[in-house]
Amino acid sequence: MTSPRVLVVDDEADLRELLEITLLKMGLDVDSSETLQQARQHFAEKDYQLVLTDMRLPDGLGLDLVREVTASGKNIPIAVVTAFGSAENAVVALKAGAFDYVSKPVQLEQLRILVQSALKVSDSAPAAAPARGQLQSRLRGSSAAIQALRAQIARLARSMAPIAINGESGSGKELAAREIHAQSSRADKPFIAVNCGAIPEALMEAEFFGYRKGAFTGAADERDGFFQAANGGTLMLDEVADLPLAMQVKLLRAIQERRVRKIGATAEEPVDVRIISATHKNLEKLVEDGLFRQDLFYRLNVIELRLAPLRERLDDLDELVEAILTRLGSFGQKVVLAPGVLDVLKGYSFPGNVRELENILERALAFSNDGVISAEDLALKGGALPPAVPAAAPVAAPAAPSGQPAGPAGTAAAPSLAADAAAAAPAPTGSEPSMPPLPVFDVLPSNLPAYLEAVERDILTRALAQTNFNRTQAAQLLGISFRQLRYQMQKLNIQDPG
Repeated sequence: MTSPRVLVVDDEADLRELLEITLLKMGLDVDSSETLQQARQHFAEKDYQLVLTDMRLPDGLGLDLVREVTASGKNIPIAVVTAFGSAENAVVALKAGAFDYVSKPVQLEQLRILVQSALKVSDSAPAAAPARGQLQSRLRGSSAAIQALRAQIARLARSMAPIAINGESGSGKELAAREIHAQSSRADKPFIAVNCGAIPEALMEAEFFGYRKGAFTGAADERDGFFQAANGGTLMLDEVADLPLAMQVKLLRAIQERRVRKIGATAEEPVDVRIISATHKNLEKLVEDGLFRQDLFYRLNVIELRLAPLRERLDDLDELVEAILTRLGSFGQKVVLAPGVLDVLKGYSFPGNVRELENILERALAFSNDGVISAEDLALKGGALPPAVPAAAPVAAPAAPSGQPAGPAGTAAAPSLAADAAAAAPAPTGSEPSMPPLPVFDVLPSNLPAYLEAVERDILTRALAQTNFNRTQAAQLLGISFRQLRYQMQKLNIQDPG
């Protein structure tokens, strides 16, 4: 069996020799080049499992070689060697398709970790491609948006570049991160997800980096942090925008140097983690407002992955609903939707995305009869998608009768909106229930959800008082089901006086 072959491209003889010796001791075959032209010739003549190039070469930039190797379609990882402190060059190389980078002066332990990770990618790529197609994706759906997302994840899984996942709450950011990890060469290593907004600020450093025994009062034993727990695998920083500025500085150094120091320790220890961050906030706006460090933003946001909200991929609703109902079914009971319920769901905007869909179906199942969910059981409130209303044709203003004052430009004085609404409202026919007139607002409510909740509470309380708190009669009076009335009473905390 032949040893993996590595191409080293560097114009510094001492560093090139150090890299060659280190790689040869790892049992690898090594070819070396001083210039970009020599590297291209080697690359055309032989097959390599890894290319390691300096960023600056006598006849060009290592970045050009990164682009050429990436565009070759040979599935060969290429890593770059950057000057100390040149984080910007590393970010540019990663965005161009580089697998990873090491900084000068080269730490041999860090180099060995990089080479081992790259060889895993190179060895597993041909065999993993068909296998991944047989695995069921965590991301359900077959819409164009979800298919494009799966294709992007398959490409990103091969790289070590940090990924920033942006999407609304409930859109599946952690699922996407887990999918990236599962398709990467780190799939057999830990995946650690951390909610940055749920950790008290005083405990953040200890939680992320760990501590030594006796480092502070209560540190009875030595403890690893999130970085050590994720060593060799993936660390997901969920809601990264909630990190305080003081912690952002420490996190930046850990990501940039790939070394952490436990509280109470004097020496740093190397860690090999891939960073995936996620947030529903606009990090660029937070950077402008001084609430998020710009250098950390550029370090995390090397590759951006956007998740579409559920309202933009309603074609996936059928498959999502089926998967959720299958999970909700218990003891052999099959949960199904009554006819027309799916159309009702497709007319809803889902501000909470897939998480809200799960909540709606789970709540509806509790109100349903024999596992059949009806439209009434959904109890959807607001959030309807705006209908496509054609633009109304302009209507000429009637001429003002003689003796009546005209408005500006000779037009008749416009009647009030309330009068318009009253005139436009059709008169009750007797077959339709009478509806009270809509209120006319001089001042709009400043908090619409709270106002609507107060109106709903008032209506329910009056209906219950009118029926002496007979909930069945109150539900009939309001034209809703008994289950809906009971749910609304619980939500609004309306208590039976008896």
